[in-house]
Amino acid sequence: MKTTAFQKIHTKVDRITKATCALMAKGVGNEEMAIVNDRLAQVVKIEGDLVTLQVFAGTEGIPTNSEVVFLGHAPQLAVGDDLAGRFFNAYGHPIDRGPEIDGKLIEIGGPSVNPVRRKQPSELITTGIAGIDLNNTLVTGQKIPFFADPDQPYNQVMAMVALRAKADKIILGGMGITNDDYLFFKNLFENAGAIDRIISFVNTTENPPVERLLVPDMALTAAEYFAVEKNQNVLVLLTDMTLYADALSIVSNRMDQIPSKDSMPGSLYSDLAKLYEKAVQFPNGGSITIIAVTTLSGGDITHAIPDNTGYITEGQLFLRKETDIGKVIVDPFRSLSRLKQLVIGKKTREDHPQVMNAAIRLYADAANAKTKIENGFDLTDYDKRTISFAKDYANELLAIDVNIEIDTMIDTAWKLFNKYFSNAETGIKASLIEKYGTLNKTEH
Repeated sequence: MKTTAFQKIHTKVDRITKATCALMAKGVGNEEMAIVNDRLAQVVKIEGDLVTLQVFAGTEGIPTNSEVVFLGHAPQLAVGDDLAGRFFNAYGHPIDRGPEIDGKLIEIGGPSVNPVRRKQPSELITTGIAGIDLNNTLVTGQKIPFFADPDQPYNQVMAMVALRAKADKIILGGMGITNDDYLFFKNLFENAGAIDRIISFVNTTENPPVERLLVPDMALTAAEYFAVEKNQNVLVLLTDMTLYADALSIVSNRMDQIPSKDSMPGSLYSDLAKLYEKAVQFPNGGSITIIAVTTLSGGDITHAIPDNTGYITEGQLFLRKETDIGKVIVDPFRSLSRLKQLVIGKKTREDHPQVMNAAIRLYADAANAKTKIENGFDLTDYDKRTISFAKDYANELLAIDVNIEIDTMIDTAWKLFNKYFSNAETGIKASLIEKYGTLNKTEH
C-alpha cells in the first residue's frame, strides 16, 4: 500500500505500546489503514481526535516523531477470476512470485448478508471424509468448527477436505501456520492438479501475529466475490482460529482493555460471530460454507474460544486418536452437524438416517462393552461382536484417511451390519433392509 500525493503527513505520535500507537488526527475513519514509519497499521479506536492504531509489524523502533499517513480506506482486496490458483499474504499481496491481481478493489470486513436475502441451506456439500459425510453431513451455507488438540493432524485434514470437497472454489485462510505447513499445502495442491480452484491467504509463524486478524476477512471477501458475482458454491477453510483469537488478545491487552475469561477480550463473541455469520446460502444458487479449526488447550472445551464458538456455529467436528486402530477419527459421540437433517435421506439415499443412527448406537454399545472389561465383568456374545464391529467401523468409516462416496459409505455400513449382527439387532426398518441390506436372517 503506497501513499499518494497531497496526503496529510502527521509527525507527532503521542503514545506507543508494543502493538499500538496513538496520535491526534481529524477526519479519520474506524478501521482505516495507515502507514506509520513505513509500517502498515489500522485504526482500532477513536476518542474525539485521539486515534489509536494497531501496527501489524509491532512498534519496536518507532520514534515519537514518526511520519504517519492515513490512506483513506479500510484494508482492501483486488478481486477477480485471477485469484484462483494463487497464494497471498495477510494483506492480499501475492507470495507465489506471480503478478499482482488486476481487479476491482473491495474493502474487507463488510457486514454479513441481510437475513432477507438468505435462503435456508438445503444443498449437500460432500468432503469425501466418511466421518463427516456419513454421520455429520454438511450443508452449503453452514458454519462449523473442527475442535482438535494441537498435536493432531488438523491441517492435513483441511488439505484433504480442500482436495475432495465438491465445491466450485476452495479458499484457505491459514493463520500462524509453520513454513512447513505452508509448503505442504502449496505442494499438495499443485501436485494434485487442484490448484486452479483453490485460493490461499497465509500468515506464517515468521510473520507478525497481529497480521492474522486480516486473514479471515481476506478469505471471506474473496468468497463473497465468487458466491455473489459468479453464483458459485464456495468452501472457506480457516486454520487456526485459536491463533486468530490470540492475536485479538494481544491487541486488546496492549490497549489496556480489561480482559474477559481466559485473558480473551470482552468482544471475542462479536469478533468471531462477525466472521462465522458470513456463511450463507443465496437464493440464486451461490453459497459460502465455513469450516474452521479451533485447537484446544489441553482438550479444554470450556475455554473461552471453543465455548464462544459453540454458541455461534451449527455444530462441531471433533478429532481424536482411536487407540484400537492407531488412527485419527472424527469422533461420532462429540461431533454434531445441526443442519444434517436438511439433507440426509433427501439429498442422500433414504436409508442414510437409519444406517447412521444404527451404526453410532452399535458403536456406543461397544464402548459400554469396553467399560465392562475395565471393571472386570464378563462379556456376552453380543458385547464381543460390538467390539469387533467398532474396530472395523472406525477403520473403514470414521478414520480421516477414508475417501469414498456417500453411497459407498452407506453400503460399507450395511456390509458391517451383515457381518456382525442380525436384523433385529440393527433396529433398522424391515422395508429398508429388504431394499438396501442383505443382512443375515438368522440370529447370531
